[in-house]
Amino acid sequence: AHVEPAFGVVIDRFVKEERLAEILAQPPGEVTIKDGLAYSTAAGYTSYIDRHIRPRWRAILLSKMRPLDVMQWLGTLPLAPKTKAHIKRVLHLLFERAMLWGLIDVQRNPLELVKVKGGSKRQKALVTLTKEEFQVLLMELREPVRTMVIIAICVGLRISEILALRWERLNFRAGTMLVERAVVNGRIGRTKTETSRDEVPLDGDLAAILLEWQLESGQSTGLVFPSPLTGGCYHAGMLQKLYLKPAGERIGIEGLGWHAFRHSYRGLLDETGANSGMQKGLMRHANISTTMNTYGRAAIKAKQEANTKVVQMILPRKALCA
Repeated sequence: AHVEPAFGVVIDRFVKEERLAEILAQPPGEVTIKDGLAYSTAAGYTSYIDRHIRPRWRAILLSKMRPLDVMQWLGTLPLAPKTKAHIKRVLHLLFERAMLWGLIDVQRNPLELVKVKGGSKRQKALVTLTKEEFQVLLMELREPVRTMVIIAICVGLRISEILALRWERLNFRAGTMLVERAVVNGRIGRTKTETSRDEVPLDGDLAAILLEWQLESGQSTGLVFPSPLTGGCYHAGMLQKLYLKPAGERIGIEGLGWHAFRHSYRGLLDETGANSGMQKGLMRHANISTTMNTYGRAAIKAKQEANTKVVQMILPRKALCA
């Protein structure tokens, strides 16, 4: 007789097929598993499954998992709406796999009926910096964090991408740098999305700052910002906690984090009059919308011209001599 599987069967098969434990067991440094999930994705899935999904749903038969029960359960979790939405997406993915594996009939995914109130809303107000605030902040920072934040606001790179930058990917003659790697918890792997892997402009003024850092650090190959303790990548969270957030508080900016510079870069692009297609290209967003379909991906020459306007706004000559 056919025995209907419990949801735990789906969870266990998913964990095994996606090699979650194997991915998370990789030591700090360059990841060795190239064809699997990104380390950050595997860490997120594992956390949601082990902490929330498996304890509640592993023994429940697939046919007994009602959308209303899932929605009510999510409502009881003492978590932010965005985290609840992530958990719901993992549950949705697990149901998709159950259908793929023939454990249940192919049908409309019942998790599509589950709504998470506020799941798509940002809970915290975005922190952005004015040009004047940024100049004051620079005076509060020491190297290498100072140069890191200059890159972040002048090019809009994520901190995970900045920490994985290598000198070999900086083309000072062509005025470009190739962003192709990112680091999460010390593991260097692919960028957040495929569209994040791209050439970005390297303005002359920013290049001068990087060359100064190259002289100061005494390194012209390998990581641009190697940790003096390990030789590997810094941890973004520790840099934020120990240096960035306190510096922000000293100048009256509460909750300053790395992503504030990316948001600020987007705002500066607005000020330059860059069109939506150019902004999408420079921000390297994963979701290429109708705007991108209209404008197409910006050519590197046009990107350089648009980006230079931002650099000139944010790095007045006096800042270069600081």
